[in-house]
Amino acid sequence: MARIGFIGASGLMGHGMAKNLLAKGHAVALTVHRNRERVADLLAAGAGEAAHAKALAEASEIIFLCVTGSPQVEACLLGEQGVLAGARPGLLVVDCSTSEPDSTAGLRARCEAAPHLLRHGPGFVLYALMDVIVDRYFPVLDTLEEEVDRLEEVIFSPAVSPDVAERIYDLKWDAIALKRAVSPMIDVCNRLTRHDQGLIADECRPYFRDVYDHVVRINESVDTVRELLTSALEANLSLTSIRQNEVMKTLAGWAAIFGAVTVLAGIWGMNFEVMPELHRWWGYPAGLGLMGAVAATMYWRLKRAGWL
Repeated sequence: MARIGFIGASGLMGHGMAKNLLAKGHAVALTVHRNRERVADLLAAGAGEAAHAKALAEASEIIFLCVTGSPQVEACLLGEQGVLAGARPGLLVVDCSTSEPDSTAGLRARCEAAPHLLRHGPGFVLYALMDVIVDRYFPVLDTLEEEVDRLEEVIFSPAVSPDVAERIYDLKWDAIALKRAVSPMIDVCNRLTRHDQGLIADECRPYFRDVYDHVVRINESVDTVRELLTSALEANLSLTSIRQNEVMKTLAGWAAIFGAVTVLAGIWGMNFEVMPELHRWWGYPAGLGLMGAVAATMYWRLKRAGWL
């Protein structure tokens, strides 16, 4: 009997299908990540367990995908530990998920637009699927680049925005998430273009080379975005430090002015009986005038020095 693998057997549909196949004597293997208690009865009934989708593909002739939707299907198929990384000639993949209509319709339109290529079999369908997935990354990359451009305008604007650093870190995490999704596809596409792999017809390999070039371009653009974000963070920290120094210079200048006036006021505030000009009628106005002259002189000097 055929060796059958299940991804998503913890769900109601996948669990029931796997249970029935086990009851009929088929060799069934599962990938178990979460909700282990939901597949405990399947494991107890003799189902095998695979560490990841790649290992499941290597050990199976048929794989059922019982996941949520198109994004989850893409995650199961692609990547270093995905189904495609361990697929062998003749492997049959049955998608039982709820696909996104736009994704399915777009893939179908691409295949129907080139009927002469469909004769190459599932290799061209796989190319069309991967091409659709990669093309979806370009709008995400464009959005990231636009956000970086707007962020640079905010950083170098006169108004200080306190949430700039947080926005930079959010964009860096978005860039990291995009890179984690794109970088494994480089190895997948590279393997599919090699002639020592019997999975793909020779006529389809140039198309996978095109997908490979797109993935490499996206990956390099993501690296550029991450470098720009790192530079933006450094520039933001430097400008913040400069603005703080300007504020400290202003405060220090005013503190020096009031410090000098306070020294003069403290001298005449001492309760000594014999002091110069203490009993003169012009002593009080002279003291105020001296303090004002000192304050005005210091303000003028500090203003010229750029501290005020």
